[in-house]
Parts: sequence; C-alpha cells; structure tokens
Amino acid sequence: MVNDVPPPVRCGWASGELSIRYHDEEWGVPVHDDRTLFEFLILEGAQAGLSWNTVLNKRDDYRKAFDGFDPVRVARYDRRKIERLLRDPGIVRNKLKVASAVGNARAFLQVQKEFGSFDRYIWQFVGGKPRVNAPKSLKHVPASTPESDAMSKDLKKRGFNFVGSTICYAFMQAVGMVNDHVVECFRYQALSGERATLQRRVKKHDQYGL
Repeated sequence: MVNDVPPPVRCGWASGELSIRYHDEEWGVPVHDDRTLFEFLILEGAQAGLSWNTVLNKRDDYRKAFDGFDPVRVARYDRRKIERLLRDPGIVRNKLKVASAVGNARAFLQVQKEFGSFDRYIWQFVGGKPRVNAPKSLKHVPASTPESDAMSKDLKKRGFNFVGSTICYAFMQAVGMVNDHVVECFRYQALSGERATLQRRVKKHDQYGL
C-alpha cells in the first residue's frame, strides 16, 4: 500500500508554477552577489503598483532587455536605448521606471566604488546577517520596518529612485535580509536551519582558527 505524501506547506502567496518555484528556491535566500542584488533592486522598482507575478513573468525578458542586469552596461544607456526599451513589450513600459533603472545603475556603481561592493553597503542595514521573523500568517508580515525606512532614506540620498520603504522591504525579503516565510512554511524551517548551520561554522572557525 502506497502512502500519499502530503504537499509541503507554503506561504499563501505562492500559487502557480512560476511563483512556487521562486518561493521554494529564491525568496528569502541570502544574496551576496552584486549583479543579483542589482537585478532585484530593478525588478522590485518595476513592480511598484503591480503584482509581483506580473514582473516575475517578465523576468527573462528583463534579463535580455537589460543586458543580464550588468550595472556597468545599464549605466551607459542613452536616450535612444531608453526609447527602444519603451517599445519592448517584454518589460513594464513605464518611462519613469525605465529611466530610474538607468539612474539607479549609475548610483549603484558609485556605491560599489565607495564601499567596495553593493553587498557590503546594503547588508549593513541588518547588521550583516538575516533577520528571522516568525509570522504566523501573511497578515503578520509587515509592509515596512525601521530598517527599510533607513535603507530607503539613504538610497534616496544617494540618488536612487523607486526605493520607497515598502519597495525596500520587499527587496529585503527577496534577497534574504529578512526571513518572512510563515512559521508553518517548509522554507521557514529550512532557512532558519541553514542560518544556524552557518553560525556554527563561523563560531568553529573563530574558536579553532580554521
């Protein structure tokens, strides 16, 4: 007799093949690669006023349109390139959002120059390690926090656009600066366990000089 294995419990917003894969493989996983951080910064800005699924469905088209989210290339886009992007049906054709992506790329490069990497700069807003929350349901997940407020204020001061506190918090969730999976979600336990394992490794390294 074959026992039926129940499906894993997920956060309620994960529905549909694409969003389930994104939820299971990416959302909440700590990101320290600058190119990927730039990608999420642009995508979260593009999502403003839209559903995340809308942007997620366009993600591959965005990667093609924006040269694999290479900030050096995007920072060089001129008026003609922006006009071509505004005719591209694969992306969100909002003039302000497209222009802000170019401006944000230039600001991104300045942050890299100042801090050595965007990763080093952005993770300082959570003290360099993920904040693990314990929401019992989606209604307990905040839209913003004091950390996202501080991030938004500083990014704006550095010339970034489409970086309001709510957008910044969504970015923090996406790149694993916070773990906002609901406690019953199988990814909550997995990510909490991964963090604990990493902390043990760091402690062992410091203790034994490995």
